Order: sequence, then structure tokens, then C-alpha cells
Amino acid sequence: MAFWLARERRAQESTFIQRFDPRFWTVNFPRPAMASVVTTGPDSLRVDLELHHAGELVGLIWESADTLDHPLLAYQTDRDYARTTLRFRWQSDGVIALDQPNGPTLTIEGRDAAGLPRTWYIRLWNYAQGTPTDARISLPFSALESGYGLPGEPIHPSDIDRMFISLVAPGFVWGSTAPLPARFDGSVTMSEIAADGARAMLELGDVLVPPHGERMATAYDDAYNQTPARLLRTVTGLGYRGDIVHYVGMSHFMRLARQSDGGLLVSAPGELCEPAVVWHRNLFALAQAGGFEVIASLSYELFDAYCPESWKQRTASGAPALTGWMPPSTLLSPANPQAMGWLGDVARIFVALLQDAELPVRFQIGEPWWWVTPARQICLYDDAAKAAFGGNPPVIGNIAAPLDAAATSLLDAAGALLAQSTAALTAVVRAAAQGPSEVLLLAFTPTILDPATPELYRANLPTGWAAPAFDRLQLEDYDWLTAGADAARRAAYALVDTRLGYPLTDQDYLAGFVLDPADADVMWARIDSGLGEAAARGITRRYVWALPQVNRDGYTRLAPPPEQAMDPFDNVLYPFALGRSASVAPEFSTSIAITASGHERRNSLWSDARLHFDVGPGIRSEEELSELIAFFRARRGPARGFRIMDPFDNSSNGMTGVPTMLDQLLGIADGVRADFQLVKSYGGAEPQVRPITRPRAETLVVSVGGAASTAWTLGEKGTLRFLTAPPAGAEVRAGFRFDVPVRFAEDRLDVAAVNFAAGEAPSVPLIEIRESA
Repeated sequence: MAFWLARERRAQESTFIQRFDPRFWTVNFPRPAMASVVTTGPDSLRVDLELHHAGELVGLIWESADTLDHPLLAYQTDRDYARTTLRFRWQSDGVIALDQPNGPTLTIEGRDAAGLPRTWYIRLWNYAQGTPTDARISLPFSALESGYGLPGEPIHPSDIDRMFISLVAPGFVWGSTAPLPARFDGSVTMSEIAADGARAMLELGDVLVPPHGERMATAYDDAYNQTPARLLRTVTGLGYRGDIVHYVGMSHFMRLARQSDGGLLVSAPGELCEPAVVWHRNLFALAQAGGFEVIASLSYELFDAYCPESWKQRTASGAPALTGWMPPSTLLSPANPQAMGWLGDVARIFVALLQDAELPVRFQIGEPWWWVTPARQICLYDDAAKAAFGGNPPVIGNIAAPLDAAATSLLDAAGALLAQSTAALTAVVRAAAQGPSEVLLLAFTPTILDPATPELYRANLPTGWAAPAFDRLQLEDYDWLTAGADAARRAAYALVDTRLGYPLTDQDYLAGFVLDPADADVMWARIDSGLGEAAARGITRRYVWALPQVNRDGYTRLAPPPEQAMDPFDNVLYPFALGRSASVAPEFSTSIAITASGHERRNSLWSDARLHFDVGPGIRSEEELSELIAFFRARRGPARGFRIMDPFDNSSNGMTGVPTMLDQLLGIADGVRADFQLVKSYGGAEPQVRPITRPRAETLVVSVGGAASTAWTLGEKGTLRFLTAPPAGAEVRAGFRFDVPVRFAEDRLDVAAVNFAAGEAPSVPLIEIRESA
């Protein structure tokens, strides 16, 4: 499928918005504070916040440069606010009021008239009319003055990077980590938002990519700072339809409770913080109005600092399971009833939120597994797990090492326990739905089926997950996909199909993601190819993971044309042998420029020659002539391609020699790559390399590192696919005979019986078809 990495908008559709459109405000805050922003109308927004410490501050932010949206949908960058006025109604509940010290302050970050970085602080109460909790505020940027009182220092309005309004709880103390007397809950509504003046409008990308059949996946941890309206606008504009996989995350949705030691941990029973409730209620309602369904995804992963110690999976030495994120998250133990009960409580809340929005209950259990540390220690040894495994289970010091029967039995028991926990969570969802529901399981094959840990599947791909344990099975393999480890991917599909038994109609595929933008060009090409491959395998629901990377890199999936472009080809051989009188002409395309001094500048435009044949001299009888006419008509003249054997060049060994397994170097293995294109090289130091797309399969012989290999299959267009990636550094070579894909060169075949009878051969020109390998 075609795709595009759009770096900027160039003449694509655009519209205009008022500067300060509610959809494009964001929030930011330090942990463990929680906050969210949602739109409540075309000119209004709401911020909700939960605070725990005296020094916590939430900022409601407007950025002059749109760094969050897809380049085709972003608003224009405009740092000049001169002669612009922002007006809105301010209503607050709980936060420090407008007239109080540390009350809502507009912080402007930019540069002064001399171009030096500056920050100005504008007290909103100085520009308000009304009460301290319900006022109309007018901010004329060309007349704003910084300071607690007026008059103050005029700001420079023509070079502003961003501005934010600070929201704090009563008792706020700058920089303080002291706990508040109790959890603080507050909210602010900005309504009747309007911009006036010379620069009140901004151009906004307004593309609407035609639907292309793919779906979107995203996460609250990635998008908690944005409005749901902004996210859904992007999903729709980029052509994604159907449903959205929405991972509720591991760090921002939960309510925190103060512990006896003064610390903060997730509350038990499980609850959502109010900002997350408001945000998800808004997301689900807007999704329903926009024709989307939402699959709420909950994993066994939790931000480590918020997780009770007894809930964490642990190694045999007692170290907690910690992921590689910074700061780290941890994995909940499937054996711990309090941890699993907390997950169930959260699941019930999301079921209720889906139902409140009149959405079907669709729920994903995301990547449940027993964690393995970078040192290959599996985390089966928290107290609850050890008790479940008999109190003193055998120690698996290295899951990658050979394991004895006791160790593999422990892994089987761990898998059974994991399956029991997911079954219990599934039952919670179905009971909460009190009606139709769909429960999906997401598995990440590069971890649970890593060839370096060949027995790990026992614990992390248990047979208790076999169909029909879940309504749908979802697989993601982006580590392998983006690394080009296609053999590992294909082997995993086969193992999962055999072990769990979900038909392709009940499987989904998640493709992505690109962690480092420097890898965008290579990795998005592989992700896009993976989506196409999944479609070819019969996977009808395919998701791109995830929206932040799509926006950052400008990934744009393009819809197929109404009728797919086709290169009709009949995989049949030209029915007559080419005699020695047939002609073959290799052709290159070279531009030659002659300078004023008479020297030449030559530029080769083609990397490979294109062959021309005239096969008429091979026709020897009127019977063959009749058969040629029938063959020509069956191909509709030049409309359909076919195969022909070049009598002068049809072998990997020289031109016509008997093929051997060492003839042609296909590549040097890297230990990951499993697909190699058949090629034939001509010349020495800088050979001309010719892709071979129509080999004769029965003649193909292959070697790896000089030894014969049969662990491969021949794919389309001459692709050699190994069942296991050849070892790094090994030469992959092959020998074969091959045909040339050709077509008739003309729409008309001129044959005169009298000329043929007189011994004059007809002219039957053919031309090679350049196929994409």
C-alpha cells in the first residue's frame, strides 16, 4: 500500500480557526498531580485536577507552534500576538481564586524587543470583571502589563512561544513537597472563548484522507494532556475508521490515596481520578457521535511508584519487575488477589463509561505476562506466586539456559495461573456488561516467543488462552517487524495458530511503533508493509500503534484506488523454443551530455537492462503459426505478460551452465533477515545486479555459509524465504535457471501466409516487463 511521511503541509486543504480554539489547549503538571482538559462546546473547555502536595501546579497551555498534530492537520505557527485580544468567561471551583495571592496567573514565554528570552507574569484579576470565581476576562496583548498590580511592565507581544494559566490549590507554596491536608479536587471552565483583532485567525490543516481500511491505536498515557476532540479530529482526518484501541495506560488514570507512611499509592478498591473520568467520558461520547467504537485496554502494568510492594512480580532474589521506561513501571502479579481485584474494579468503571456513552462493551486485556529482566530472570517469586506454586518453587536463574523438568513444570504452572487471572478479569467484564460484550487478548510475540528464551511460551502463552477463551486474539510484533526479522514473525504466527487455535477471522494485528524519529524512513516502510502483509494473510482488523508517532513523523496511509493497479501476468511459458535465429537485444537508458570542450558526461538512468526479443524466426510451420496467433489472442496482445526462456542467458552459472548452490551471492546474513531476493550479477568489481523474478523453482539450490540448505521456501517474484534467519556473517548463495517476464510489444501481429510459405519469417517482437522484486 502507498504511504507518505508528510513533513509539512504543501497546498493541501486548509481552513481557518480562531486563535485559542478550545480543542488545541493542553495541560501539564508534575507527578503525582493529575489533570485533564476537555472541550465542552465550540467555544468552551473544562480543566479538572487532583492535587496532593502544596507545591503542585497545573498549567493550562496554548502553544504558538503546533508540535502535537499531524503536519497535514496542524495549525500554523504564529508567534505574533500584537493587536490581538483574548476574551473568555472564567469560572472556577476550588482552585485559588482570581483575587488571591498565587491566584490564576498568565505566564508568557518568549523574547523581548531585543530578541532576548523573557518570561512575563500577568495576574488575570487585573484584567477581570466580575467575582473572583466567575469573571469575564479580556487580555489585549499589545497592552498587557506584567506584575502583581497595575501599572506594571509592558510585555513584548510579537515574539511569544507559549503561554499558560497556572492553577493551584489553596495553601499553595512554591516548590513545597509537603502534603496537603487532604486530596484536592478542583475544576475550571473557560467559556465564550473569542479572539479579536488583527491576528485573531490561524490557518489550520483540513485534509480528509479517504478511508483506507486501517484502524488506530493510542493510549491515555500519551494523550492525557490533549483534548479528546483534538485526537478524534486527527484519527478521522487521516482516514482511520471503525474502532480505536485505547490503552487506558499505567500512570495517569488511577486515583491515589495517602498511606500511613505519608506516601501515595493507588487507592483500593480501584478508582479513577476525576480528571481521567471526565476525559474518558468526553472521549467515549465524541467517539460515539463520530461513528467510532472504542476498545478499552487495561494491562497488568502499573507505574512503579504508585504500586503496593506486595503486588509486584519479583525475581528469585526479591527484586521487583521493572520495565525499561524512565521512571519505571512494574508488573502486577497474577497471583496477588488484591492486585487482580484492583484491575477488576478499574475494568468495571470502564465498562460503565462505555455504556454511559451508548457504546458497545469492547475490552482488551493488554499484554498480560510474567516479566523477564534484561538478565533473563523471570519474575515468578513474589510471595503470592510462591504460595501458589507450593511455597518453595524451583529457582529459574536464567530463563534462556537449558531447563530441567522441574523448571518447565513451574513455567507450565505459571501459565495456568496467568490464564486463570485473565479468565477472572474476563468474567468481571462480562458480568459488569450484563449483556453483549467482546473481550480481546493482546499478546506481544517478540517477548513471549523470543528464540533466546525457547521455554518462556509455557508461562506467557498458556493453553488456557486457547479459543474460545476470548472473543478475539490480537497480536503485535513491532520489534521484529521494524527490525526486519520476518522469519521470527512467521514462525510466531504458526506457533500461535497451532497452540491457541483462533481462526484468522478472529485475529487482529497491531503494527508499529517508531520510538526514535531518526528511524522513521526505514521503520514506517516496514510497518506499512506489515499492514499489507496482514491484509494478505486475511486479517481484517489492523491497527497502527500509535497515534503520537503517526503525528510526529507525518505517517499518512493512502487509500487504494477504486480498482487496484494491476499488472496482468499469465504464468505460462511461451510455447515455442527460440531458435538460434531469434534475436535478443539488452537495452539501457543513458543520458549523454557533450560539454563545450567535447568531453562527455554520461548518466545511467536504469540500474538493469531491459531485453527486447524477436521470436518470429522460431516459427517453423503453419501449425505453429496458428498456435502463435491463438497464444497472441489469449494474451490480448500486449495486455498480459508471460514467460520466455532466453536461449543465450538462462542460468545463474555463467550464461547457460548447470546451476550450483554457490553461483550467486544473494547477501551476507545479519542473523535477523530471512528474506533474500534472487539476483544475478554481471561483471566484476562493480557488477550490474539483475533481480530474478521468474526463477524455475525445480532448479533452485541454496547454500548458507557454503553448506547446502533446504530450510527455505520460494515466495513470489523470486523471494527466497528462510524458515529461520541465517546466522550473522554467513554468505547466502543460490543457483537456478530462470525465465524472463515479457509481453508482446505491439497490439497487432502481422502474418502473411504467402510470405511464410515463401520462407520469410514473421516479426514477433517481445519486450521484457520490469517487475518489482
